[in-house]
Amino acid sequence: MLYAIAYDVGTTGVKTCLFEIDREVRLLGGEYEGYDLWILPDGGAEQDADQWWQAMCATTRRLLERTRIAPEQIGGLSFCSQMQGMVLVDRDGNALRRPMSYMDQRGVQEFRAVQTHGITISGVELSILLRSLRITHAVSTSVKDPLWKYKWVQSHEPELFARAHKWLDVKEYLICRCTGECVMTRDSAYATFLYDTRRGHEGWSRELCGVYGVDENHLPRVIECTDKAGLLTERAAAELGLAPGTPVYGGGGDATLIGVGAGCTRLGDTHIYSGTSGWVGTVIDRQVVDVTSMIAGIVGAQAGKYNYFAEMETAGKCFEWVKRHMVEDEIDAYLEKINVADSTETAYESLYDYMSDAISKIPAGSGGVIFTPWLHGNRCPFEDPNAAGMFFNIKLGTGETQMIRAVLEGICFHLRWMLECQDKKVKTAPVLRFVGGGALSAETCQILADVTGRPVETVPNTKDVGAIGAAMLVAVGSGVYRDLEEAGAQVKPDRRFEPNTAHRAVYERNYQVFRRLYASNRKNFAALNGAEGGRENG
Repeated sequence: MLYAIAYDVGTTGVKTCLFEIDREVRLLGGEYEGYDLWILPDGGAEQDADQWWQAMCATTRRLLERTRIAPEQIGGLSFCSQMQGMVLVDRDGNALRRPMSYMDQRGVQEFRAVQTHGITISGVELSILLRSLRITHAVSTSVKDPLWKYKWVQSHEPELFARAHKWLDVKEYLICRCTGECVMTRDSAYATFLYDTRRGHEGWSRELCGVYGVDENHLPRVIECTDKAGLLTERAAAELGLAPGTPVYGGGGDATLIGVGAGCTRLGDTHIYSGTSGWVGTVIDRQVVDVTSMIAGIVGAQAGKYNYFAEMETAGKCFEWVKRHMVEDEIDAYLEKINVADSTETAYESLYDYMSDAISKIPAGSGGVIFTPWLHGNRCPFEDPNAAGMFFNIKLGTGETQMIRAVLEGICFHLRWMLECQDKKVKTAPVLRFVGGGALSAETCQILADVTGRPVETVPNTKDVGAIGAAMLVAVGSGVYRDLEEAGAQVKPDRRFEPNTAHRAVYERNYQVFRRLYASNRKNFAALNGAEGGRENG
């Protein structure tokens, strides 16, 4: 019997989960603590490294106290984390500035200065694109990629930059704080677009470091996700309430481990995730890239396999925006000023459940109202930080509940769009595994099945699949499982949703309109939100 702790380090908080691992990975309990995300007027998005650590410490202590598991019984720590952050640390492992989130998009000028001269494809100068594709089988096409955060600090904060010892991602900083070791797992290294993935060449690319002006000395040692990164130090153990010497594993990014925790570890498996962001991932055995649609076969936790990955910037975040700005006190969410989510006389577990039930009464197609879920720009199948959300085709008879349903349909339309882009290059699965907070809603699951025309399956503990994937790494690293494919086979679906053919025509009509809305408004987005138009964030 093995006990493991997995830290699911998200955009708005950390959930610390305790697992019992035998032939199955069983979740025994979890504790959550939130932290801040600062969205800055210049396109910046930052967090506080100390808040991450304090949240880890508080949740770990609460979890052990509640489950009555002794610190000495914990056989390993692992991480599932947000990716493509930028944490510059000094020689003592201290963060030199507030970490830059994956959402940070300040590096526009740095991106343009390096990549947009001469003949370009998807915004990247041809010779750089060809070299990057040859070495990494991918190319940086987004100003939100960590490479441009690094360059932004280099340009705008030179005195701070001069003190930098290593460039770390989010979980790598936390591993450093746990162990004193500066490492980076292969999936995080790949996400820098500086990692050579060719057989016989694997490692940091000196050639690409030269192209982008990156100091090779800033790049840490690369390890496997299942490797031990180090052992818990006396100081870290005292702060976390754990035993010194506890093994700390490399872990993985959320894009790496959510599919693993969902049980999608076999060739051809496809999972769809809807949390703060959203994506479609398909397991492939060779690196494939679609530059025009911004999809790449990214390095994951499984040797010899890759995750063909298409991402949208905001998915569940759109539903949260609706809750905050449209629902509360708008669709009778408060009955006699009693919150239905808190009332003991209601069957609803949360306000989101109430919203899902309310929209189930609205016919498919939302009366022709269409929502675009681009509340913080978009990555795939088009890269545009200026893209924004809109409600299209509102009339005098349009109600709030129709608009709320349109938000969920818009998210599902965009997921279908990315799925169809994947089908151009690889074979996606006929049955989709749907995970994340969005999969808690049966209404959302049914909409996704109807919009895509494919059966949709969900799994138990769907909000914790990233942490489950992290725990599987401990299980493999400790020898409980032979590999992640064996571990993933233990994950069984708990619900299945078949497409409702009666909704096919209305969803097909709305989807085709949805597809045209970006092309019709690209110049309008640029005029209102581009640097020339005085883009505002917040």
